Amino acid sequence: MFKLKVFAQIVMSVTLMLGAPMKWAGAQDKNFTIGFPQDNMANDWRRAQVMAVKAELSLHPGITFVYSDAQGDTAKNIRDIEDMVDSGIDLLMVSPRDSAAMTPVIAHVRAQGIPVVLLTRRILTDDYTAFVSASDDKIARRAAAYMAEQLNGKGTILVLQGVPTASTAIKRTAGFLEEIAKHENIKVVAVRPANYLRSEAIKVVEQALDEGLSFDAIYAQSDSMASGARLALKAAGIDPKNKLIVGIDYIPEAREAIRSGEQSATFTYPTSGKEGAQLAVQILMGQAVSREIEVPSEMVTQSNVEQVDTVF
Repeated sequence: MFKLKVFAQIVMSVTLMLGAPMKWAGAQDKNFTIGFPQDNMANDWRRAQVMAVKAELSLHPGITFVYSDAQGDTAKNIRDIEDMVDSGIDLLMVSPRDSAAMTPVIAHVRAQGIPVVLLTRRILTDDYTAFVSASDDKIARRAAAYMAEQLNGKGTILVLQGVPTASTAIKRTAGFLEEIAKHENIKVVAVRPANYLRSEAIKVVEQALDEGLSFDAIYAQSDSMASGARLALKAAGIDPKNKLIVGIDYIPEAREAIRSGEQSATFTYPTSGKEGAQLAVQILMGQAVSREIEVPSEMVTQSNVEQVDTVF
C-alpha cells in the first residue's frame, strides 16, 4: 500500500482513504493519492473549489486527497507542487496562480508521467492532461456587451482585475477590453489589480476615489472584489445603487446585492471542483477523457436571481 510521506509545506491535508482498496478497471487493486496545491484559501471561492474536490473524492475510499494553501505566494505555490510530487502523488490537480512562472514546473510534473488536471486556470503550453473551466473570454465579452447596453452606449468604467498573472484575469481583461472597444463613447478609465480579494478591492476603490477618478460603472472580475468595491463606495458616502456594478462568480453576497439593487449583474463561475475530481478518477482508472471541458456559465440579474443557485 502506498504510504504518503509527510512534508512541511503542506499546511492542510485530509485523508479520504477510509475503506478497502478501490478495484480499478483493467489494473490490480491500488490506492491513489491526488494532490491539490491551491493558490489562496483566504479567497472563499478558491476554498470552495478545494472543498468541492474533497467532497467528490470522499466517494472514493481508495483515494487519498491532500491540499495546501500558498497564501497568494507564487513561489510557495511552486514549492507545494514540488513537495507533493516528491511525496509520491499519482495525479496533480492545480489552478496555477502564475501561468508563465508555473508552466515549466507543471510541464516537468507531466514529463514524469504524472497526470495533470488544470482547474479554471491555464499554463502557457499543452503540458497537461485535461483542463476544466467555464469560458473566461465568453463571460468577459458578455459582461462588456451587457454594461454597454445598460450605459446606453456612453459612460466610464473602472475595471477591478483579479490576479494579473493568472489566465483567468488575463482573459477576463482582454475579452472585456476588446468587446467594450466596439463602443466608442464608453471609456475604461483604469484597470486596477485587486487580486480577487475584498480587502484589496476596498483599497483600490478608496484610492481611485481619493485620486478623483470619475467612473459610472465597475466591472469586477470577481464578486468578492465587487463586494469590496461596494464597501468602499458606502464608506465614501456613495450609494452603490448609483453605480453600474457587474461581477463574476455568483457567490451569496452577489445574490443579496442583486436582490437589493446594489449590483446589477454577475455571471456564474462554477468552481469546477466536482467535475475536475470526477475527471481525475477517470484518468486514474485508465479511461479516455476529453482534454478540454467547458463548464456552462449563466448571467444573473434581478430577473432570474431567485431561480439560479449560487456557486456555493
